[in-house]
Amino acid sequence: MSVRPPVPTLPPARRLLRSLAGQLFLVQVVIVAAVVAGSALLAYWVTADRAEATARRQVTGVARTVADSPTVRRAVLAPDPSAVLQPFAERVRTDTCVDFVTVMDTHGVRWTHPDPSRIGQRFLGTIDPAVQGRTFTETYTGTLGPSVRAVTPVLDDQGRVVALVSSGITVQAISRGLQGPLLLLLGVAAAALALGGAGTYLANARLRRHTHGMGPAELSHLYEYHQATLHSVREGLILLDPAGRVVLCNDAARELLGVAAPVGTPLRELALPAALTAAVLGPAPVHDEVHLTATGVVVLNSSAIERDGQQLGRAVTLRDHTELQALAGELDSVRDFGDALAAQAHEAANRLHAVVSLVELGRYREAVEFATTELELAQRLTDRVVGAVSEPVLAALLLGKAGQAAENGVEFTLTEDSRIDDGVLPEALSARDLVTILGNLIDNAMDAAIAHSACWDGPPEVTVTARADGGELLLRVADTGAGIAPDAVSEVFRRGWSTKDRAGRGLGLALVAQAARRGGGTVEVGRERGAVLTVRLPLRREAR
Repeated sequence: MSVRPPVPTLPPARRLLRSLAGQLFLVQVVIVAAVVAGSALLAYWVTADRAEATARRQVTGVARTVADSPTVRRAVLAPDPSAVLQPFAERVRTDTCVDFVTVMDTHGVRWTHPDPSRIGQRFLGTIDPAVQGRTFTETYTGTLGPSVRAVTPVLDDQGRVVALVSSGITVQAISRGLQGPLLLLLGVAAAALALGGAGTYLANARLRRHTHGMGPAELSHLYEYHQATLHSVREGLILLDPAGRVVLCNDAARELLGVAAPVGTPLRELALPAALTAAVLGPAPVHDEVHLTATGVVVLNSSAIERDGQQLGRAVTLRDHTELQALAGELDSVRDFGDALAAQAHEAANRLHAVVSLVELGRYREAVEFATTELELAQRLTDRVVGAVSEPVLAALLLGKAGQAAENGVEFTLTEDSRIDDGVLPEALSARDLVTILGNLIDNAMDAAIAHSACWDGPPEVTVTARADGGELLLRVADTGAGIAPDAVSEVFRRGWSTKDRAGRGLGLALVAQAARRGGGTVEVGRERGAVLTVRLPLRREAR
């Protein structure tokens, strides 16, 4: 179930602007509009500058052509220059598409003008550079308004300046020439803005679908809820990418696995049991599979994350099974103890019937001997266990296992050198770990001895040594079974290893090794008549 912050009811337009997609759309439209407007202004400026430069070249060419004309050079020396030059200048103006062609004397008095009434008046503009023999251009406001003009000298055969010629195009005419390109530019800009806006809208519509119309604040809240949920759940969660790298690992998973698991680390590089790593990275899904870690027992579930047929990674969940497994072991011990007590009760009833029958037959002496012999055997075992092992948990466990061994026809022996005084157990070793270690070792030994009893001369035997000596707690269990092959010694403490072809086996010795590691101890595998397994645990400092 996804957690989503409540969204207030707003009009559609305001909801769009509040969403992340809407805000991105608005920002992108502004950016596109600014880019298009800037590009349009730059293009207009470049076009206008080029148009003005073209106009300067055009008027300069016209003015020089007129000044070099022989007709003009002869007319300026005639008594009435206007009679010849006015018609000539108008024809040139019309043919070259300029706004005026003015011929004047060196003092600036006009001989030609598009408005004949202005002939004889002074030219409005700069003429000094031309009088000195140079051609120049300028933008000046004359009788026709602002114009781009060129002024050039008319030279006689001796190279003397005898007149001046000015040709010009008004700024208004240049602006009219820019209207077409400007309209085209505006059309292109509008089309670019529309296309950019449409593309932005489509991209943000998809983003809006992915974000479910939520805004930045809502996405931030959702992320905070997501993080709080992941870190608060007690079940471990790990997400892997297709390459097997950690994408997410919550606090519970780190605690259960006993590793930091930083994001981006390949799962194979984490210090995890090989069986657990293989199960997670394997192609098949995993359902409720029990695995041992360095600190506990976990139930593993793993499945692939797929979308549209493409594998996006794997989701791994972990549940702590340590307490449940320990309780199951204790329950098995209690059940075995109960079965042993029931068997002993049954045997006691049979013995009591035998004693009663002997009394009824008048065989009183035989009845007393039979009863006292059975009592001595039972009391001797109890006295031996209680006298050697003062720790109540160990004593109860050994008595229960002794009864279970008697029921199964196994000769159970506690060695003479066994002795554990009260209060010497290490602090790191709890009573539950003690039951796990010794209980599993004895159970495995009895199973092995019974399975190999046909090849053993005499009843199957299990010998237990439990003593605190030399600053360590030693727990040794030997049997008369077939023993452990040398090539299997490195595998006996791996989860799933077993000599029995029954489902659910192969966990006991793995739990023994795990409990021993928790207590800072070691487990050794040896062989005498059968297998010998020895656990050594350091005692607490006060007892050394």
